[in-house]
Amino acid sequence: MAFFIKKKKKILAVDDSEIDLDLVEIMLQDKYTILPTKSGKEALDYLLHHDTVDLILLDLIMPEMDGWETFSRIKDLGTISHIPISFLTSVHETDAQNRAKEIGAADYILKPYTREDLLKRIKIILKKSPAKNNVEANWG
Repeated sequence: MAFFIKKKKKILAVDDSEIDLDLVEIMLQDKYTILPTKSGKEALDYLLHHDTVDLILLDLIMPEMDGWETFSRIKDLGTISHIPISFLTSVHETDAQNRAKEIGAADYILKPYTREDLLKRIKIILKKSPAKNNVEANWG
């Protein structure tokens, strides 16, 4: 009899706040493998030099390279452009939410959030096929 161990899906969390990265890891580590990165540059370096991830949770407000630029650079890299990206941010402005939707973000999750809401929204994003992700965003 063969047993198969289900591998946890990998989530790249990108945030310059150590506290926010720790919170994401604590909330999600029992269901997902969390790969914390502290900047857009560090996230890009990881994506270019490691196995692919299943989802990227991306903060908007970061020094040097903000979430918008990081998103754009990831989407410009053909080999990884299919990875769904959800913004996880404290930016509550409608303009930012509209912009995220227009550029094809998988979701726009506002801080503060609950563990239950975060898990539910991640599950919805991961259920969708990568090909459909940019068209049918979660937004819920």
